[in-house]
Amino acid sequence: MSAETDTQAAEVANTSGITPVSLKKTLTEKLDAQHVAIEDISGGCGQAFEATIVSPMFAKKTSLARHRLVNSTLKTEIAAIHAWTPKCFTPEEWERKRVQEGEGLPQGV
Repeated sequence: MSAETDTQAAEVANTSGITPVSLKKTLTEKLDAQHVAIEDISGGCGQAFEATIVSPMFAKKTSLARHRLVNSTLKTEIAAIHAWTPKCFTPEEWERKRVQEGEGLPQGV
């Protein structure tokens, strides 16, 4: 379902009921996620999302198993949108990534 105007895009987003806020709430509650960042990459129609999810439930799971866990958690939501791209990390992996990217360093270091 594609929208030709911003108004149509807003209507599509409103009728699907899928928003970054609703996705974040579900992932936080059902996966005990410590960090969830959802980005609407659809241009505003609410049909494509990219997510960064940090959960201890991903420990000792392969990337495929993590994606399957997330996808099964959001089965209904994913069926209502066009594209879904999760990036899944354990809390330890996320901390290492942040330090490597310089986000975990104190100011002035």
